[in-house]
Amino acid sequence: MAVIQWFPGHMAKALRQIKEQMPLVDIIFELVDARVPYSSQNPEVHRLAGDKPRLLIMTKTDLADPKVVSQWQNFFAKRGQVVLALDSRERQVAKKVTAAAKEVLAEQLAAQAAKGMQKRAIRAMCVGVPNVGKSTLLNHLVKRNVAQTGNRPGVTTGQQWLRSSADLELLDTPGVLWPKFQSQKQGTMLALSGAIKDSLYAKDDVALFALAYLKRERPAELMARYRLSEMDLSQPDPDLLLIITQKMGFRDDYDRASERLIFELRKGKLGPISLEIPADLNAEGINE
Repeated sequence: MAVIQWFPGHMAKALRQIKEQMPLVDIIFELVDARVPYSSQNPEVHRLAGDKPRLLIMTKTDLADPKVVSQWQNFFAKRGQVVLALDSRERQVAKKVTAAAKEVLAEQLAAQAAKGMQKRAIRAMCVGVPNVGKSTLLNHLVKRNVAQTGNRPGVTTGQQWLRSSADLELLDTPGVLWPKFQSQKQGTMLALSGAIKDSLYAKDDVALFALAYLKRERPAELMARYRLSEMDLSQPDPDLLLIITQKMGFRDDYDRASERLIFELRKGKLGPISLEIPADLNAEGINE
């Protein structure tokens, strides 16, 4: 499997801008993909934020396994992290986000009130990996289309201040990754979730990773979606990919079939998925 990595110059520039703007904000809204909430956390953001208060927002919960989303909420809560899991399109998203920000900043806001300081809007910086759903969330927070959205990474290319309400102002930033992923598995999961430009990785490698996951976690949905038999499912993953390629009518064009499989998994065509669970961290020797 080829190494997956993506850290172009504009991301390095975006990280420098995030560092420059950090003193101007009260809180960091870090958006993570609910399907890969641990692997989509950017260690560079953690480093730059320092002791700055943070609210972790799990996006795309409609595409993730709800039971696993709850496991991750408990995992982060035990680490003292305030976490909000939401579908960015839901109606009460602005109230939920504002309330959670006030919870994180409760002591700071109380101290300001005790000093008689004039109340002002909370200033929040929104950060996250590419294609995590920042623009979709921001558009719902400000109740108009002010941030361009798209089902591909790299849509947002610059910073902009947005006003959600009298209580909340938002600094939108471009999606950023980091110079070196912790593991090849992390890079593959980010590619499968849509955080990495599709032209930068081998589709069949990522599709095979997806097939291994689906055979293990979603065999019924996999069989139903691609009209597979149990005998088909017992085949080695490369052979199964060729079978699916033929079922799709692509003959031996497994690159095209790989792209279709990746796209359909991202869109939820094979049901809600969670590519990692908290227990994986222990299994891989990662300190929780």
